[in-house]
Amino acid sequence: MVRSTIIARATDGLPLAASNDDDEQNDAKLPEYKQQAKLIFRRLTPQSEPRCSIESGACTLHYLIADSIVYLVIADRSYPRKLAFSYLAELATEFSRSYPPGMSLKPGLRPYAFVKFDTFIQRTKRLYLDPRGAEASGKGGPTASGLDKLNEDLQDVTRIMTKNMEDLLWRGDSLDRMSTMSSSLRDESLKYRKAARKINVDAMIRKWAPIGVLGLFFFVFVWYRFWVLT
Repeated sequence: MVRSTIIARATDGLPLAASNDDDEQNDAKLPEYKQQAKLIFRRLTPQSEPRCSIESGACTLHYLIADSIVYLVIADRSYPRKLAFSYLAELATEFSRSYPPGMSLKPGLRPYAFVKFDTFIQRTKRLYLDPRGAEASGKGGPTASGLDKLNEDLQDVTRIMTKNMEDLLWRGDSLDRMSTMSSSLRDESLKYRKAARKINVDAMIRKWAPIGVLGLFFFVFVWYRFWVLT
């Protein structure tokens, strides 16, 4: 089920809003997961991987970055990723509508400046608390469009990067690694194409050069024989 939700800026990690759930959850480890969420916010930048699931013990921390704002949910490890990212997508849509970048990215904001957004978080969170309840709400419920209109990026959750919290804590693993790897692969692919093109050109030269030399020799011979000697 959904345990907690936090919204922060990717630019500096400033928390903007959060669900009021400390009194609702009898979970002694929830504060620890929230500390891990703060670590994630410190590691993120607007250029980080836009969607990621970070496994930590019995829970998974899913985040989504949209317009330099990070939407993070702490959920049970067994909670479907598709629903987690659908939930985050709904929050992102409503938050950007209520607080456009001119407001949310403004310098000098105090922490939790948009605490009133908790009303929408709680209303949406109740529909996603349980996977069965969330899917049932999609049948004619108020969030039917939220579950039915998943964009193409969210439909294929197998393509969303998965990390381990221990890697972030102890190895200092980067949340930008997939983007960096993708960029490196593109560069290597470009180099390979250039090298392959050069090899093909060299092969053509080796194949046709002797014929070209013979043709040139024949042309010179004919020119010398019929034009110079006559």
